[in-house]
Amino acid sequence: MTKIAQKNTRNKLLRRLREEAFEHIASDLNRVDLPVRRSLVEPNQPIERVCFIESGLASMVAVAPNGTGIEVGQIGYEGMSGYPVVLGVDRMPNRAFMQVSGDGIELPTSRFLPLLRDEATRLMFLRYVHTRELQLAYSALAAGRYNMHQRLARWLLMCHDRLLVDTMPVTHEFLALMLGVRRSGVTDHLHILEGMRAIRSTRGNVQILNRQVLLDVADGCYGAPEAEYERLLGSPSSDDQRPARLKGAWGTWSGSTIENQ
Repeated sequence: MTKIAQKNTRNKLLRRLREEAFEHIASDLNRVDLPVRRSLVEPNQPIERVCFIESGLASMVAVAPNGTGIEVGQIGYEGMSGYPVVLGVDRMPNRAFMQVSGDGIELPTSRFLPLLRDEATRLMFLRYVHTRELQLAYSALAAGRYNMHQRLARWLLMCHDRLLVDTMPVTHEFLALMLGVRRSGVTDHLHILEGMRAIRSTRGNVQILNRQVLLDVADGCYGAPEAEYERLLGSPSSDDQRPARLKGAWGTWSGSTIENQ
């Protein structure tokens, strides 16, 4: 197996690691394909591996005993699955799985945990967990105080931050599942956003036409977790592989309109 070089990684946490820390785990890192529905964390099962996502999109879903679930967070190239191990937790009731296919870099938890002995590395991962908790808090805020098309705008913005493309492969059915509403309700509110010329929705895809409109619609339920990530873990670096037109997605958006592809 070829050793992975830090300069060849796209995950922001791996790229932010001190060189010495990365070298400590480099020989244990393993590149993996992450197809749709690939499980990253199963409820109440030991977290044996963490996965640093390089591309694609994962959902963290809270699951009730009767099987009812709702998305409580997203993970993309900025983060990792299995992050509760940073807090000394070996399992959790929630599930994490891929909702848009991509790839990632896996590391056995037994090899990840020794990294936390280094104070600077431990602080970085604790700060990441803090941003995850803030994302969860704003999911609760959105669900409790914002209407459906505002919640939908927030969700699309979060997807857009992580997928690096304007046309995103998400279905109405999946949006309904993630937002905990009926499919017909999602369709109606997608039409509202289409009427504002913010998006174009087709079967299996949503294309972002004007991000600024989505920001205006989402209002205060989007932005604070993203700004906190930028404050604590840094802006995209000069060699970040995000397209130039998407630079600035973490924190304040630097432009008003994204041109159609």
